[in-house]
Amino acid sequence: MRYLVRDRLLAFPEEAWIETEHREKVYRVDRKLFRPRATFAFVDTEGRQVASLVRKFLTLHHGVLVKAGGTTVARFGERAFPPFGDRFKVVLRDGRRLRITGNLREREFTVQDRGTTLAQISRRRFGFRDACTVDVFAEEDALLLLVLAVCVDHTLHDLADG
Repeated sequence: MRYLVRDRLLAFPEEAWIETEHREKVYRVDRKLFRPRATFAFVDTEGRQVASLVRKFLTLHHGVLVKAGGTTVARFGERAFPPFGDRFKVVLRDGRRLRITGNLREREFTVQDRGTTLAQISRRRFGFRDACTVDVFAEEDALLLLVLAVCVDHTLHDLADG
C-alpha cells in the first residue's frame, strides 16, 4: 500500500499527516518543540499515541529510538562509512537488522530485511508542500516502516541544514 507523509506549512507546533493513497488520514505526526531532545509523536485518528521517535542531543552516537507502547522497538542510526549505498542501520528489539539503502541525491531509499524489500521511500516536492511517499510491501510492519520513513526524512533534512 502507498502512504503519503505531508508536512503542513506554517504549522505550530510542527505537524504532518500520514495518509493512504486514497487520501484517508491514518496518523498525525507531532514534533514536540522546546525539549532537550527531538521527539515525534505518532497519533492515530482517535487521538491515541501509537509510536514515537526520540533523538537525544549531545550523544556520541547519532541515534534515534523508536518506541511503541512505552518500550523501545528499534534503534535507528547513520552508518559512519556507508559501504555500497548503505546509509542507515536499524536494529529491532527481536534482533533483526534492517538495511536502508539508497541515493542521497535522488532521495530514494529502500528498506530491506535479509534481502527482502519491505518498503520504498521517495522524497519529492509536490507543489508548495513537501511530501514523502512510502510504498509498504509488508503490511504487518506498516507502522514501523512509516516511523522509519519519517526518521529518514528528518535525518536527511538535518543533514541538508548542516
